[in-house]
Amino acid sequence: MTLKLTVAVTLYDRTRPLLDGRVRIEGCDATVIEVEPEEMFHRALHYEEFHVTELSFSNYLTMTADGDCPYIAIPAFPARKFRHSGVFINKRSGIKKPTDLKGKVVGTPEYQVTAVTWVRGVLEDEYGITPADIDWRWGGIEQAGRTQKTHFTPPRGLSLKPIPKGKTLQQMLADNDIDAIIAPRSPTCYVKGHPDVTRLWPEFIKTEQDYFKRTGIFPIMHLVGVHKRTIAENPWLPDSVFKAFEQAKAIAYQEVSYDNSPRATNPWMEAYTAQAKALMGEDFWPYGLDENRKTVDAFLRYHFDQGLASRRLTAEEIFVPSTLERSRI
Repeated sequence: MTLKLTVAVTLYDRTRPLLDGRVRIEGCDATVIEVEPEEMFHRALHYEEFHVTELSFSNYLTMTADGDCPYIAIPAFPARKFRHSGVFINKRSGIKKPTDLKGKVVGTPEYQVTAVTWVRGVLEDEYGITPADIDWRWGGIEQAGRTQKTHFTPPRGLSLKPIPKGKTLQQMLADNDIDAIIAPRSPTCYVKGHPDVTRLWPEFIKTEQDYFKRTGIFPIMHLVGVHKRTIAENPWLPDSVFKAFEQAKAIAYQEVSYDNSPRATNPWMEAYTAQAKALMGEDFWPYGLDENRKTVDAFLRYHFDQGLASRRLTAEEIFVPSTLERSRI
């Protein structure tokens, strides 16, 4: 008898084979649905609607440290991104370089957002800027009235306030009411070419490549969670889910490397993929803990040091144990 599951993912080339049925989770009759991250996290963490779901790395750690997360993760990381590209400034703020952020008013959709946690860690490690050096504001980037997905009490010495009712971060940046935004999405004012809004790192690709060369870190944004209740009833499930996500990623690798006619709508996709392999290795989007130890450990340190977790977690305790060992033939 097959297990009926509901699986929530965002549409990427590495999840598309799950969505279109080319890859199936063994032993399961899975309904795989496409959901944007913000909605998916809200539905998963507030209402536990899914048996398997992508989760924000940061939200997952906060809830796991408190012992109240309904999911436990497998080391599959469908969303990753270098985040130097996610810092936007108003030119009138006087910010010219990263150290100029000290003392500035910086907006973020939520202080706990994974992308912003990564940027704060980079700012402290690379430029000596601590979270307490910045005056933080949180709220919706494009829509007013955003709420926080997990409870957060700012640590002593941290200035963190909500933006005024009816306001959005992107409009406040355009109006120079805040000096900068750190966010996982580009604000509309930047996308539409507002003359006063630009990136802190305009040459972000080179900056991010240099960062990887020095650190070996490729930031993880989302991991995959399996509901604890479902695992208790079906202890074999996490390994089957992990295998399916790896198979889907393998298909994505084939498609971005296809050298006849590009499978992605980019005339240089094959060349860009070759560049990524030259810098990051053949498996440039790795799953598994051993393959991501440095990245996972860095984020666990950032997350705890920034006051987002009630205790320092270890890499081994945040994943289903059976998924940390690979069977070999």
